[in-house]
Amino acid sequence: MPQSDVLHRDSSVPLYVQLEAILRAKIADNAWQPDQRIPSENELNKIYGLSRMTARGVLTKLVNEGVLFRVPGKGTFLSPVKFEAISPAYRGVREQLEAMGYHTTTEVLGMGLEDPTPTVRDKLQLADGSQVYAIHRLRAVQSEPISLHHSYVPAALAPGLDGYDTGNQQLCVILEKNFGLAMKQVEEHLEATAASPTEAEHLHMRRGHPVLLLEDVISDDQGQTFEYSTIVFRGDKVRIGFDYKL
Repeated sequence: MPQSDVLHRDSSVPLYVQLEAILRAKIADNAWQPDQRIPSENELNKIYGLSRMTARGVLTKLVNEGVLFRVPGKGTFLSPVKFEAISPAYRGVREQLEAMGYHTTTEVLGMGLEDPTPTVRDKLQLADGSQVYAIHRLRAVQSEPISLHHSYVPAALAPGLDGYDTGNQQLCVILEKNFGLAMKQVEEHLEATAASPTEAEHLHMRRGHPVLLLEDVISDDQGQTFEYSTIVFRGDKVRIGFDYKL
């Protein structure tokens, strides 16, 4: 056993703290791959001479932090790496990921004029008979799909929007540069939900598995609402942070 894996029983550092440090070091050194089963409580007991209760406590802490996950009847596994991002209201997710060195691609699943649903009409404060441009995109990181984007823009505010390349250009940049629609105010809601059959198919996950649903209503400096969007993120791949300065 490597010296770094040895518990020092004469140390003032509690054994459970030492075990946690050992497991974190192994994870950092890629001793286990994402979704790979790690040693059980019994196996840790045999390796390190600790009680099952001590091993269970350390594993439970790492599970609660999202570092590990449990599958009943099968064991404890290393969680997939999550992409860290702040809310798109502050900086585009694509921009953030590319700044971190990840390769991203955006597939436009559909784009065109349509009559808004009651929800979209209400969010955009549209009069009856108004139409919207609906843009549906799938974003992937390192060739793995992580998010579905559904954006709605009043047609009257961005005539000809469907002629722009929303796959290779950020929608917010297109709207500001070409139509003078600059984001100044965002009403945002985030909730955990379950993947629908369509979402699961696009995101390569199982129906009903957890996703994060982010809803944005975006207005300019005059208070005019010009975009309503929902983004569905894979819950096992993305962690969203919020940075408030008071």
